[in-house]
Amino acid sequence: MNHSKPMRFLTGDGLFNVINYCFLTIVFLATLYPFLNVLAISLNDSTDTVRGGIYIWPREWTLENYRTIFQYDHLVTGFINSVLRTIIGTVLGIFSSAMVAFTLSRADFQGRKFVSTMLVLTLYFTGGLIPGYMLMRELNLINTFWVYVLPGMVNAFHIIIVRSFMDGLPYSLQESAKMDGANDFTIFWRIIMPLCTPVLATIALFVAVGQWNAWFDTYLYNGSNPDLTTLQYELMKILQNTTMGGSGDANAYRSISGDQAAQTVSPESIKMAISMVTVVPILLVYPFLQRFFVQGMTLGAVKS
Repeated sequence: MNHSKPMRFLTGDGLFNVINYCFLTIVFLATLYPFLNVLAISLNDSTDTVRGGIYIWPREWTLENYRTIFQYDHLVTGFINSVLRTIIGTVLGIFSSAMVAFTLSRADFQGRKFVSTMLVLTLYFTGGLIPGYMLMRELNLINTFWVYVLPGMVNAFHIIIVRSFMDGLPYSLQESAKMDGANDFTIFWRIIMPLCTPVLATIALFVAVGQWNAWFDTYLYNGSNPDLTTLQYELMKILQNTTMGGSGDANAYRSISGDQAAQTVSPESIKMAISMVTVVPILLVYPFLQRFFVQGMTLGAVKS
């Protein structure tokens, strides 16, 4: 009798919990290890890095890898432009996608099926790189900041997600507001938008990560204008200028030449330092959006 309860515990929900916790712990460690490894290499002396054997703790602590990349010209300008395009692009992207989704969710909008079909088609077909560049040129967006923001303001995938969420909201809320004298914009801004906070936070994270990580549009449209450079584009140039040959042998060293000067670095250390510089801002923002992100990702899982 003394052993019956422990046996029931181990063969019931308790056994499942133990297995579940062990599995999640393994997944957590497997997810955390690459980040700690990148951080350790970025904080390790470049000369020592090529010896290998660095896992989650640096052997020889140094900040020279970070000092090296922050000595480059235009990095501060690129950081400011990246922050601005991320903030402005995210706000405008959320607002425009929500407005289009609100229109398509309205039962009294006659062209909702046609417009929805056209939006879905854009997910399968694109005009291509050259027509896209010609379009930006005809719109006079080349060598302007707005080329980072305007082309991506309306995203078909984001509109579909937000519209699906809005379709689950009771239409009686809009009817009641109309009876009280509210116009369409008031309904959208004061009723629909607050209720869509989870899905909008999810979209905000998607847009912000995309804007923060973007560098190819800078290369295409503003590569010759140092005042419109972005952080990712500058870091990409640093990585290209630093890397010589393989990343793991002594021949891969290179001295940063020019006015920046002076420190012998390895491509592996610079690569890891750049990775940390690009990832940390998103890691700082994500905890504030995590609760809404989880809610937004599970939208549609439960139907009333």
